[in-house]
Amino acid sequence: MTLIDPRNRYPRPPFKTQPQDFPGLSANMGPEPDYGLDSYQSGERLKGLVALITGGDSGIGRAVAIAYAKEGADIALAYLDAEEKDAQNIASSIEAIGRRCLLLPGDIRKKTVCVDWIDETVKKLGGIDILVNNAAFQHPRKDLLDIEDEEWRCHFDTNIHGMFYLTKAALPHLKPGASIINTSSVNTRTPMSILIPYSMTKAAIANFTVSLAGSLVEKGIRVNSVLPGPIWTPFIATGMPAEQHESFGSQAPMGRPGQPAELAGAYVYLADPNNTYTTGALLPVHGGMPQL
Repeated sequence: MTLIDPRNRYPRPPFKTQPQDFPGLSANMGPEPDYGLDSYQSGERLKGLVALITGGDSGIGRAVAIAYAKEGADIALAYLDAEEKDAQNIASSIEAIGRRCLLLPGDIRKKTVCVDWIDETVKKLGGIDILVNNAAFQHPRKDLLDIEDEEWRCHFDTNIHGMFYLTKAALPHLKPGASIINTSSVNTRTPMSILIPYSMTKAAIANFTVSLAGSLVEKGIRVNSVLPGPIWTPFIATGMPAEQHESFGSQAPMGRPGQPAELAGAYVYLADPNNTYTTGALLPVHGGMPQL
């Protein structure tokens, strides 16, 4: 193993402006994010396990899916219908690694869809050992008055209610040693004024994580959360103002945004059955950004 200088491992700002409509495609980004297909080094820490990952077609979820597959897990990939192209692409990569990949298109805001995802995963992959609640919606607004009621509801329906439906449906199938991992954000501690509803939902996810961890500890089910900082994903093209694309990530002491592949190891650590004492943790991965 060779040491890698984190300062210069990946591209640094400035980047070109690259707005996309939600949910966004990886192939339309420049530079395209690194999801770890070649860069992630595995150790089969999740061999024989089954993981369901929401928002798994691109961004952080995609990198986690690749890392989990390289670590020996079979993957159920939940995503929006509009992201079918990315989903098919990642499914091919997972199968090339030698693991099974179940594609689960649908809208996480609907309870029936969440229940069906769990049922399909258990039926076709034989169970569920790891649930990664990662799907999210984000839209910047400079003024609260600019936020439409439907847009407000979309934040909470996607980021909070869908996670509740899915976790509740999964619990009867989770055995002692199973793991639930939620994607929160550094916005939990340092919220951005242009992301009021998004930051609110991410704070709620952090609290849900700690509360649920305490609730499930007697059942032997661990619950943790990752708090990403600025990560280079299609979320940036769809969920940040175009004028911020060029300098994105420059506010981090590392001087650049993180790549999804750099974040995947945190999700592997939290899912690893050996890390039995880690529950209720909120793990920041943010390139050294100060936190309150």
